[in-house]
Amino acid sequence: MLDFNAPEFLVVAIVALVVIGPKDLPKAMRFLGKWVGKARGGARQFRSGFDTMVREAELAEMEKQWAAENERIMREHPVASLPAPQPQYLEGDVDPVMVERPEVRKAAEPALDMSGEPAPKPRPKRVRKPKAVVPPADEAAAE
Repeated sequence: MLDFNAPEFLVVAIVALVVIGPKDLPKAMRFLGKWVGKARGGARQFRSGFDTMVREAELAEMEKQWAAENERIMREHPVASLPAPQPQYLEGDVDPVMVERPEVRKAAEPALDMSGEPAPKPRPKRVRKPKAVVPPADEAAAE
């Protein structure tokens, strides 16, 4: 893998400055930066696709293990041992289940103060008038 340390990078920078020149160096660096960005984007996309494939393979393996465990449980506890559900409401002799009537509450009462009387309503906030704009001292002296 590429490995640059500080002295090597300094030598490359000096050679680039001499070969390309100080006038065209910013354009060359911009061009190089775009290509490095494209390379990083491609590597990121490849890594993302690879991670997705690995995750899907792990999920498929876990589903196989789950299916095997489910099969083992079903063999140990067959479905025939469970009681069949009884149709309760198909027959007319079973009464439906009754629930309590919901409690209806009144609207919230006003808050009370310490004496037990309703608290006074809060006053609306006062709107302030904007302050008059005073010109700076420099402009006042110039007039």
